Amino acid sequence: MSGRVAQAWGLLPEYLAWHVLLSASALVLGLLISLPLAVAASRSARLRWPVLAFAGLIQTIPSLALLALFYPLLLALSALSQTVFGQGFSALGFLPSLLALTLYSMLPILRTGTAGILGVDPAVREAADGVGMTPRQRLFQVELPLAMPVIMAGVRTAAVWTIGAATLSTPVGQTSLGNYIFAGLQTENWVFVLFGCAASAALAMTVDQLLGLIETGAARRKRGLMIAGAALLVVGVLATLTPLAALGKPSSYVVGAKNFSEQYILAEVMAERLERSGAHVSRKEDLGSAVAYRALAAGELDVYVDYSGTLWTNVLKREDNPGRAQVLAELTTELKKRDGVVVLGSLGFENAYAFAMRADRAKALGIVSLTDLARQAPRLTLGSDLEFLSRPEWKAVDAAYDFNFKKERSFQPTFMYRALSGGEADVISAFSSDGRISADKLVVLTDPKGALPPYDAVILISPKRAGDERLLAALRPLIGSISVEAMRSANYAVDRDQGKVSPAEAARALHP
Repeated sequence: MSGRVAQAWGLLPEYLAWHVLLSASALVLGLLISLPLAVAASRSARLRWPVLAFAGLIQTIPSLALLALFYPLLLALSALSQTVFGQGFSALGFLPSLLALTLYSMLPILRTGTAGILGVDPAVREAADGVGMTPRQRLFQVELPLAMPVIMAGVRTAAVWTIGAATLSTPVGQTSLGNYIFAGLQTENWVFVLFGCAASAALAMTVDQLLGLIETGAARRKRGLMIAGAALLVVGVLATLTPLAALGKPSSYVVGAKNFSEQYILAEVMAERLERSGAHVSRKEDLGSAVAYRALAAGELDVYVDYSGTLWTNVLKREDNPGRAQVLAELTTELKKRDGVVVLGSLGFENAYAFAMRADRAKALGIVSLTDLARQAPRLTLGSDLEFLSRPEWKAVDAAYDFNFKKERSFQPTFMYRALSGGEADVISAFSSDGRISADKLVVLTDPKGALPPYDAVILISPKRAGDERLLAALRPLIGSISVEAMRSANYAVDRDQGKVSPAEAARALHP
């Protein structure tokens, strides 16, 4: 326990600095956009409804979805910019997060800004007009000062919303306090989960109180309180951002990882081999499958591990299954030809989707294969990870066996296994290299129709690193060097509480 707490504290300066930079940037940008719109909306009833309705519509979109939607849009714009101007920009990480959070911050500022200006006593406006003030003077010297307490209430709400939503920027490649939460949920490191939640809540409360000081100063017409609150806020932000100065050294290589334990471990294996060669390496973890491949093809990542079946179905959109050797050969040719992506080779093990049941339950129902499962499906509940039911693999296997489950439920992978052991699910879409299959005494059902493609773990190299001999030399020894038994052992060491180790420690044990 003490080791995990120490590890969490060690990561805090970097995670907090990025979180503060992202949240502060989004809030400032939101203010710069929202306040002029609020003024315009207060002046025009015709403009007021569409502006407030648009801001309200943004709030109906789940924040994680909004963050994810900006990535492909920015990626397309970056490609267009590269074509037209010869220079693209990074579509991963900070920029999509900034744009999404900026939109999320706007509604409370717009609403309170509009209401605050409209709420100024008409007699006060008439008095301002009577002494010869111009509309601009009246706005800045009368209306905005009187509306400031109401506006600040909206800013405080926007700040708390933005800081909370910023934890969801991790899946699009932005470092934040959400790194604790996403990694902790996957590896059952509850210290990390609690640490991330507590740090985010403490940050939101601190910022809210400092903004409250400014609000109180505005309400009481005490400029000193407003200046003190603003000064403390600025000093706090600058102090928090100081660790980023130490990160100024550019990364030689960026190693990517998806959002589960095996990916964290393999990313560490590759990163440590590169670091031994003297290279500086940064890690981008907790990426979604589609985001990871697109980022690699666009040069945002230099290397990551993916799986042949995922690439075959999701990237090449293939539905056939010509066999392991041909799948790997065609992937190597097609990804190079289409995207310039290099398939360096297989690590030596497969992590396939596999339907798994508790051994006692499968025996009682006489289920050995997916054919048997299809006969019993109307009485059973299927538990899957968050992606599986929307993936082509599920459509292919469902078409082959015509499943008709009583209920289908999606879980974060850790809780999917918990659901099976607790009886909330009868069968799950497990992963064949997961150590929990053996530890939980699960049986993997056979696939007599070959509906699921092979899932060899392969190292992918970005087009811009295709000829980088330093990178290739460091990673080639990994090809064919990791057995499924070794990978299961490493995964289980990270995934279970008893004797748990960090992904970095598991990586060193897996490939010294």
